[in-house]
Amino acid sequence: MTRNIPAPIADLASRMTAWRHRIHAWPELGFEEERTSALVIEELRGLGLEVHTGLGGTGVVAVIDSGKPGLSIGLRADMDALPMDEQSDLPFRSQRPGVAHTCGHDGHTSALLGTAAHLVTHPPATGRVVLIFQPAEEGGRGAIRMIEDGLFARWPCDEVYAFHNMPALPSDRASVRSGATLQSLAVFEIAIEGVGGHAAAPHRANDPLQVAARLAVDISAIVGRHIDPMEAALINVGSLQAGTTHNIIPSTASLSGTIRALSKDVHEALLERLRALCEGHAQISGCSIDLQIPHACPPCVNAPEQAALAAEAIGDVLGAANVATDLRAYPFSDDFSYMLEQWPGAYLFLGMDSAMCHHPTFRFDDGLLPVAVAVFDRIVRRRLG
Repeated sequence: MTRNIPAPIADLASRMTAWRHRIHAWPELGFEEERTSALVIEELRGLGLEVHTGLGGTGVVAVIDSGKPGLSIGLRADMDALPMDEQSDLPFRSQRPGVAHTCGHDGHTSALLGTAAHLVTHPPATGRVVLIFQPAEEGGRGAIRMIEDGLFARWPCDEVYAFHNMPALPSDRASVRSGATLQSLAVFEIAIEGVGGHAAAPHRANDPLQVAARLAVDISAIVGRHIDPMEAALINVGSLQAGTTHNIIPSTASLSGTIRALSKDVHEALLERLRALCEGHAQISGCSIDLQIPHACPPCVNAPEQAALAAEAIGDVLGAANVATDLRAYPFSDDFSYMLEQWPGAYLFLGMDSAMCHHPTFRFDDGLLPVAVAVFDRIVRRRLG
């Protein structure tokens, strides 16, 4: 297949690949992206851009302004890595044990840097482009932290766009859909406190392990009993911790898991039912039950007009026949959803051959970098001329 990559963008491929390999070798977890941010800042300043730092901790913003009235288009990339090891013999493999770019955020960051480099020398005819380098997408609330730190108060956007690599799609294929495209996410943590004791005298204790076990079963039944079966909804208990040995009733137990939904109303209904279960089990058992939601984000919902525009832009690069607009939403989540709640926009997916994201053998395809830049460039040209 022939990709429609403008020559100036194709010429940036080696630079973008070098950036990605540097970032990949020194991955950083959410809100710890000091080295990555430093690289982004250095390269943006080298392009002659004014760079704004400190949003959401390690977030970075730069603006390419035509100097003429027009729309403001936000383009976002995430920068953080995952707390896991990669299985690789690549010369630029992770140099930090237990931390790895196994989701491709190094590629997203490098592509947005390439977009900046291209737009500096080929600026839009009108309006401006806001380049958003976000920390802590992986469960770290980086997007909302940037917003709370004044991202859109300082740089209002008329539209916002982001892309993610997608191993579930073949190389040179892409997808973008109108409406919900990624699920919501809520992480829940439940701490149960009872009264420990000897296993031979359970009547002298108040066993939190029994409460945790019953609560885990009841939580798993929420979707099947309290949510319309035609709605997309998931609730999963991923951890149950209690006890140290066979003959001691523990004094504490804990549960944790996730909630996902394609509808904000369903998301809230799941949380409401979870709270009710915790309150009910606390009353019945006499144990103290504390429910915390340390991280949550709404579903990613693409606006119809912007999703159609993104599909046209991808079609300009990969061919209209290679853009799917009718695929089902993916069962993942991304806090870009907070930005889509602020402004209409679209989250699009570019296919590549690899193990799935979050797998130790995941490999970002460097050939995707100029494709991503070309798609961003087409979105900008179609909106700003």
